[in-house]
Order: sequence, then C-alpha cells, then structure tokens
Amino acid sequence: MTRMVQCARLKQELEALDRPPYFGELGQRIFEGVSKQAWQEWLRHQTMLINEYRLTPVDPKARKFLEQEMEKFFFGEGSAAPEGFVPPA
Repeated sequence: MTRMVQCARLKQELEALDRPPYFGELGQRIFEGVSKQAWQEWLRHQTMLINEYRLTPVDPKARKFLEQEMEKFFFGEGSAAPEGFVPPA
C-alpha cells in the first residue's frame, strides 16, 4: 500500500517519499510531510540554484545555503529564483 502525506508544499494529500531524502532532522521532516511530487519540484529548483549561483555542492557554504533554501521551499515562504533569472523557453 502506498503511504500518503499531507504535503506541506502542495497543500494536499499525495504519495509520500519512500525514505528520508536528506539526513538529519530536516530530512525526517521532509519524509513526514512532503510528497514525491514536491520533492521532484525541489530537485528542479535546486538544480537551477546550483547552476545560477555556480555552487559546488560539496562546499560547506553551498550546502548550508541549499539547506536553508530547502527549508524555505517546503516549510517557509518559498525559495525564490535568483534576481534576473529567466527560465529557458
């Protein structure tokens, strides 16, 4: 049987993740309250952030920034695109 969650981002009951996608407390919060669909949206948004800000994910400062953006994306006011960002056509 598929596990369902009330998705914090999409505000509806949707299919849950199979396991925590991130370590620690934040990963557990995501596992308990974020849907697979919202997680896929985050992966696309995270890729855009990495590319636009030219981040190196192994850099501790970049990881901290991405973690803060992830928190905002799912549980806060949302993670905004960089100023001047124009999505590809």
